[in-house]
Amino acid sequence: MYIQKIKIENFRLLKETEVELSIEKKQDLALLIGKNNSGKTSFIMLFDKFFRPENIKFDFNDFSLALRTKIRDILTGTDLSDCHIRMSLDIAYTEHDDLEHLSDFILDLDPANNIVRLLFECSINSAELIKDLGEISEKNRKDYIEKNLTNYLQTRYYVYSEDEDVEVHDRSELVEKKISDIRRVINYQVIHAKRNVSSSDHSGGRRTALSELATDYFNSENKFAREAFGKINDQMLEMDASLNETYEKHFSPYFENVRQFVDGKLNVISNLESKAILANYSKVIYGETDGYLPETMNGLGHLNILFLLLQIEVKRKYFEQEARSINILFIEEPEAHTHPQMQYVFARKIKEILKLIPNVQTFITSHSSHIVSQCDFKDLRYFRLKEGNIEVKNFHQALRKKYEGEEEHFKFLKQYLTLYASELFFAEKIIFIEGTSEKILLPYFIKQYDISRESEPDYVPLTSQNISILEAGANAKVFRHFIEFLGIRTLILTDLDGTEIVQGDKKRTWSACQTDRALNTSNVTIKYFFAAPELPAMDERETEAEKLKKFDGWFKTIKACTAETISPDIAVAYQSPENGHHARSFEDAFMSTNLDQIVVSQDDINGLENKSGLKADRKDYYELTGKVLKSSGKSDFASSILYLALTKDIKWNTPKYISEGLKWIAQ
Repeated sequence: MYIQKIKIENFRLLKETEVELSIEKKQDLALLIGKNNSGKTSFIMLFDKFFRPENIKFDFNDFSLALRTKIRDILTGTDLSDCHIRMSLDIAYTEHDDLEHLSDFILDLDPANNIVRLLFECSINSAELIKDLGEISEKNRKDYIEKNLTNYLQTRYYVYSEDEDVEVHDRSELVEKKISDIRRVINYQVIHAKRNVSSSDHSGGRRTALSELATDYFNSENKFAREAFGKINDQMLEMDASLNETYEKHFSPYFENVRQFVDGKLNVISNLESKAILANYSKVIYGETDGYLPETMNGLGHLNILFLLLQIEVKRKYFEQEARSINILFIEEPEAHTHPQMQYVFARKIKEILKLIPNVQTFITSHSSHIVSQCDFKDLRYFRLKEGNIEVKNFHQALRKKYEGEEEHFKFLKQYLTLYASELFFAEKIIFIEGTSEKILLPYFIKQYDISRESEPDYVPLTSQNISILEAGANAKVFRHFIEFLGIRTLILTDLDGTEIVQGDKKRTWSACQTDRALNTSNVTIKYFFAAPELPAMDERETEAEKLKKFDGWFKTIKACTAETISPDIAVAYQSPENGHHARSFEDAFMSTNLDQIVVSQDDINGLENKSGLKADRKDYYELTGKVLKSSGKSDFASSILYLALTKDIKWNTPKYISEGLKWIAQ
């Protein structure tokens, strides 16, 4: 028995949101990820409010933005029949399940139909609200609604068969239930991100969080086994007797004086209680008892993970003792205050821990790329805000369809995301770069770009935006469907890599050349994202004139930088004409825009050779770059350039194509 689908209506940004879990079998774990403010916490809060109505109430701000406007205008005759917050759960069961409690929810006895559908609904008692608004002045009515709507909300629970059964105009097929009925089937527990753990010393004798939770764990462990306190209680009775003798001797003179003023005999006796002893006079320590450290002297990261694991253990005991058919456990942001290594360990071990809990389905929300990197991608559910509504996508299933026919690309993507780039799931923007030189110098170029626009009042610096920078090389095309799937604005910085035909001893081949002579590009990223037409084979150039003409026309748009990419989410920036030169590579472009300073600083720049050829008046930048820059010295060259910028305040010019790319990604 398990939950296979969750549908939500009108709760905050979750206007029409559906979370699909595994259909064929119980999905033990769902990892809920997404950017900030994508609805993950709201998802948890909705369960809180429906499963704990005694403690957590719905209010005006829980309704979606569009419905809030309608609710404010209730006295204008607005129809509020659709002003509700709903959550429905599809529960799958089999003949092998224990249906003792679920049987009351089964409406269809057809053995082929093995789905029970629960409806949780919060609606407005509009008649009562309208009546009370009649006593409120017109100018105060909207304010009254916002502050007091909670008092007019009613939460109800139903079981139903078909979607049309929940429509407002005819609800005869709905069977109303109580929350207590649902709790007999589903046990809901949550561990929130705010865990009240501190590594600071507590004053006033207040108990530390870990020690306090240890007490809760002991109590839950023995909730239905009072005899577990037996040994402790026997010891308490012996201690009571001993203390009574001591008290009698100590307080005897005092009570002799008391008898002169009051009738009756007073005594002080010992009344030790085992639970009180555990709760107030026990603590968690680190190390052996002869040389221990107090709980608060351990790091905050360790405290949080220990506290979290103990909370999970407490929840496990609740689940075991209450023995419900379905157990739901939410864990919110387990990475809070923990360092990356501990997040890795938690992600690897959590499934093993959860296997100890019977019938559990766990939902974990996270912003941690470290946790995502260790998970099974089939468990991912991606929350995304799109056009005012939160969409929740089954990452693995939906993306696999996008990569049909490109299975090798999908395999590479999964491995790459796991090993290097799980952060992309949480990025607002992405910049893919060509190689090591760009990787070293791009942060400097970004800083210089921000400085150039700092006088603009509405400009948001790139350095303050959540941008992931990754080295993709020739593999950028592999990420296309992933980028479009997540809707992330992405800039690809690459090289034009122009080539010309060279006649060899036996055949003609394409060879690298300066851009003004180029007839083709060897860059697969440019060909892919700008949809290059088919290029005739070398021995077909004379016979395939139309194909050749089409390709030549396409390549002219590439050299002119007027071609458009195949995806609106992706821009590809490569070398463009600048200062009378059209570079082929990053190093070529950088040399052409910074030659004067390179000549001046050549003694401090590594990766150079044939320095006698470095002259400020040279214009043959392509040949110059090939002559003075060592083929194996590109990273040394870039590192030296950055070192001079940071230590000697030398200002380097950013190649035009990079500046234009940064302008696009900044939008």
